[in-house]
Amino acid sequence: MPPGLPSDFEQQVLLAVWRLGDGAYGASVRTEIEERTGRTVSQGAVYVTLVRLEKKGWLRSRLADPTPVRGGRAKRLFRILPEAVEGLRAARWAMDRLWEGLPEPGSGRAGAGR
Repeated sequence: MPPGLPSDFEQQVLLAVWRLGDGAYGASVRTEIEERTGRTVSQGAVYVTLVRLEKKGWLRSRLADPTPVRGGRAKRLFRILPEAVEGLRAARWAMDRLWEGLPEPGSGRAGAGR
């Protein structure tokens, strides 16, 4: 696995690509994130992140055949690599450890004794 854990937004992009399978491309990734998180995401942020994740070795892309619907332009399709799944699992494990044993808000125990 490349060094470091994926950021929160990188995790969202990776999970969307993983969920979409071999048909994942920029616009579909954006839609998946927006529908599942209820948050608005810029298309530019998605594309920049897809390229960064490919450079990190967590995604691989290929150009699909051009389609008349897109004016003859081809979509760049992404797929998740095993290293990314490993990184996602490590990030989830770390977050689960942080959540573990937290008191309920207002219990007066948050940060006690530290």
